[in-house]
Amino acid sequence: MRSPRVVVITAWLVALAIAAAVLVMVFVPWVQTANGDGQVVALNPDDRAADVSALVGGRIAEWYVKDGELVAVNQPIARVVDLDPEYLSRLAAERAQIEAEIASVTQSRATAQLDVNRASALWREGLIARRDVELAQIKVAEGGAKLAESRAKLQRIDVQVARQSSQLVRAPRAGRIQTVNAALSGGVVSAGTILATVVPETATRAVALYVDGRDIALVRPGQHVRLEFEGWPAIQFSGWPSVAQGIFDGRVRALDPTSGPSGLFRVIIDPDPAAKPWPDLRFTKLGAKVRGWIQMETVPVGYELWRQLNDFPLEFSKDLKASMSGKDSGGTAKDDDATVRKAGKPK
Repeated sequence: MRSPRVVVITAWLVALAIAAAVLVMVFVPWVQTANGDGQVVALNPDDRAADVSALVGGRIAEWYVKDGELVAVNQPIARVVDLDPEYLSRLAAERAQIEAEIASVTQSRATAQLDVNRASALWREGLIARRDVELAQIKVAEGGAKLAESRAKLQRIDVQVARQSSQLVRAPRAGRIQTVNAALSGGVVSAGTILATVVPETATRAVALYVDGRDIALVRPGQHVRLEFEGWPAIQFSGWPSVAQGIFDGRVRALDPTSGPSGLFRVIIDPDPAAKPWPDLRFTKLGAKVRGWIQMETVPVGYELWRQLNDFPLEFSKDLKASMSGKDSGGTAKDDDATVRKAGKPK
């Protein structure tokens, strides 16, 4: 009895599908990746957002900028005035008093030095006792101590005047005002209070990816990375990079030796100079989210399916395997022999 034609065709299709699946699993390559999420960061610290803080305590008297405004270096941001409007006047009066005191002490010390000279001459002639000379020298020393104390007071006054002269808060760098702490308008602020934030318009960008600790041992500087920027249309196939669209290239610059509070390791990614440039700063601003795939070894699709089903780690590279096998097999014995030979040498 012959089988129906439909059954024969279905059997052939199933067999061909199984054969094709086996061929795909055995011969089609798959690029393993260590993926992670991160954000766009500024590589140069001078390109990062900078807080503008009040240098002295007081009250915000006037703002010179608004949110979103472009500012130049040293452009005024705000003016802080002291709570006591007569404070500077009192400092000036106190400074004048100390200067007069310094002049008086200087004159007294010069007179005391003349007395020492005269007393020394009289003592050498035997007209006065040695104690009279010593008393005159003590007056000179006391005058010197008072002079040093007065000069220290004058220096402290000058420091206070210099601090009060920094009431005009200026921008530390050129950029755009991102945040103005308008809640402080007319209010009291202390030294170090953040008044605004300045963000540079141009920056040398990098990407900070956060990778799981199981994969970080396989990450090395110089490895190729595929990046998908938030808001940029993209289609990504991690195992087949050639068919991805809207994905950009990078290279591993450095990785942190310790994990962060979340247990993930930070990996810094630079743009790949040999590939197309990253999107303009208008589209990928600092802080924008990024998803990245650090490319590892190329394995068959079947092996990758088996690995993921068993939750095994990524494939070690040949160089890493060779270095590990060298350490495990011969490295320890050679080190021990060298240590023994060194210990056996006469001192």
